[in-house]
Amino acid sequence: MQAPTKKLHEREFVALVAMLFASVAFSIDAMLPALSTIGAELSPSDPSRAALVVGAFVLGMGIGTFFAGPLSDAYGRKPLILVPYVGFIAGALIAAFAPTLEILLVGRFIQGLAVAGPRIAAMAMVRDTYSGPKMAAIMSMAMIVFGLVPALAPLLGQAIMRSFDWHGIFISMAIFGMIASLWLGLRQPETHPVEARRPMQLATLFDATKIAFSNRVFRYAVAVQTVLFAALFSQISLIQPVFEQYYDRAENFPKWFGLIAIITMSASVINAKIVGRFGMRKIIQTALSGQVVFAGLVTVFFVAIGALPFWLFFLWALSVMFMVGFTLGNLNALAMEPMGKIAGMAASISGGISTILSAVIAMGITVAFDGTPLVMSAGVAACALSGLILMRMLGPRRATDAS
Repeated sequence: MQAPTKKLHEREFVALVAMLFASVAFSIDAMLPALSTIGAELSPSDPSRAALVVGAFVLGMGIGTFFAGPLSDAYGRKPLILVPYVGFIAGALIAAFAPTLEILLVGRFIQGLAVAGPRIAAMAMVRDTYSGPKMAAIMSMAMIVFGLVPALAPLLGQAIMRSFDWHGIFISMAIFGMIASLWLGLRQPETHPVEARRPMQLATLFDATKIAFSNRVFRYAVAVQTVLFAALFSQISLIQPVFEQYYDRAENFPKWFGLIAIITMSASVINAKIVGRFGMRKIIQTALSGQVVFAGLVTVFFVAIGALPFWLFFLWALSVMFMVGFTLGNLNALAMEPMGKIAGMAASISGGISTILSAVIAMGITVAFDGTPLVMSAGVAACALSGLILMRMLGPRRATDAS
């Protein structure tokens, strides 16, 4: 395969980056309609264990994220996309033909581990190619396209499952990886030249980790990110089983989930408009406070009444995604603000550690699922409360926080 040398047209570059970003969302959301079927076929004694399919993927992604940034700086962007896609495709095929749930989870872990490369290297590729407002515009356009994936992926997964059963969803992921890697390999030139690369040294990564966690803002921001990711991954893991087992709405789940995804895209837009006026910390605390109240009321309502109307569950599920839109971007900016020259490594450290720990928390919540919304609402309430307490401990900005 001859390496291309001509810079891609902006529109094609945006589309390629959006596809690389979409690897994560497509890998999670496309298989949500198949969770119950996978559980019934591969874990008939405990079908709810199928929800671990999400957690295994996220755990692998967290571990991969920790190393993806430094590896990308050492070996270039394209190798950190093309080589991991081989693992992504292999993991998808292992999952597609897995005879047991345990082997399927191994395939999903491999997929998650591999997808971290394209996820991180694609962002670095944008930074290499553009700068300033233009870089922000490119990222915004790519994220708009990427934002549509959670809305469409469950519908696509449902359509594939109807034609080829659940195995076909994982095969489609392998095809997705092949298309993305061929597109990148044939069309996109390397953006990180050899002379700009830094050797991968574990000692350097360890030192950067110590420097990052010596900063109190970074520590608290990563801790809050962890519990919020746990809330998000718990909801993603359990929302389809709740729709099917409690509300008997499995057939329409992709449409409802797509509606949630489309509506909550507005949260990031609203946040961008108000963050300058109110500040990141106030917005984060307000969003967390609202979720503590709403999730707490839903939990108490269910325990007291013994039932939860669908309209109330849907509004609450929508509010969880709004909380994510108003918090995670601000938390990432809060963590990166004092990092200075180690921002690249700090991003990998922050993303890796918060994703790994949140996956463990979310898997713990997932295995407690009892077929009702209770575990989901109580788990999210506990995560939001933990995040709020941590933000209160962080307190207002200090003069030394940006140092």
